Amino acid sequence: MSNFWHNIPTPSFSLAPMEDVTDTSFREIVLQTMQEGKLNILFSEFTSVDGMCHPVGHEKVKHRLRINDSEKALLKQKNVKIIAQIWGKDPEKYYKTAQYIARETDFDGIDINMGCPVKNVVKNGCCSALIAQPDLAKEIILATKEATNLPLSVKTRIGFKQVVTESWISHLLGTPIDALAIHGRIQKQLSNGMADWNEIAKAVQLRNELAPQIKIIGNGDVDSYEEGLQKAKQYGVDGVMVGRGIFKNPWFFYPGKGEVSMNEKLALLKEHTRVFDTTWGSEKNFAILRRFFKIYTSGFTGASALRNVLMNTHNAEEVYNELEQFTMNSNQGTIY
Repeated sequence: MSNFWHNIPTPSFSLAPMEDVTDTSFREIVLQTMQEGKLNILFSEFTSVDGMCHPVGHEKVKHRLRINDSEKALLKQKNVKIIAQIWGKDPEKYYKTAQYIARETDFDGIDINMGCPVKNVVKNGCCSALIAQPDLAKEIILATKEATNLPLSVKTRIGFKQVVTESWISHLLGTPIDALAIHGRIQKQLSNGMADWNEIAKAVQLRNELAPQIKIIGNGDVDSYEEGLQKAKQYGVDGVMVGRGIFKNPWFFYPGKGEVSMNEKLALLKEHTRVFDTTWGSEKNFAILRRFFKIYTSGFTGASALRNVLMNTHNAEEVYNELEQFTMNSNQGTIY
């Protein structure tokens, strides 16, 4: 199997794994809106190795690894790779989950979450808490690598309670990973303050000295495609990972798009609703979709009022009806 990390364009652009965000339905929307060649890698939602290895839990979490046929077609057409992100603290469960992903899914690679700062996972010794447990972190990487030939990456931060870029990143560079995505904050900051790209640049220097074959991906506070290009050039990273920037602009990966009209925004909102409804039906809480509505309802007359109405919908049909009513009123000049 060829390792896509060896042939990925520089700088690469990826959409960060995000809870209740990067499921197959939203990834499909991002693929629909992207400009050819401007997005290279997508990630699944966080998937628990404990859940995947539990007889009951497996059925509850495996939906996180779902890839719709329509998404598969777009991934192939647009030459975008897709990576499953997994988390936990038991190396044996990583081994089993990695084997399942390689055997039963169409993911192109596996990523280990050593960066999520959320307290309820950190208190159990998972995700960014592994920064304070370097030996266990290495054991997890080795177990995952042994399980499969799929390319392996790690997503992490520059520290847990304090910045430890040099010791922590050097440690990871001594493991058999293909890529390392680094968020420029410590766990304690969560998403507060500014991401420190100078620390990410320090990681690039360490990589150059210790493991030149490993790709370094920078993450944190990238609000536009152009800013991503600038950061890649300034700090020397091989790629840029975008997180919350996608909420400011669903056409993030179409930098040449220009101004987006109200009709385009509402058409994409409707399409996202359709894909979500077709994919999940009643399997997922509709409130998960409602959180996305704000990214489509801004920058036009009546946007705020429409958003308020949409936040009270409970199914796809209600969304379609409200959009139709709003469009009809706006065409007649009577915005509610």
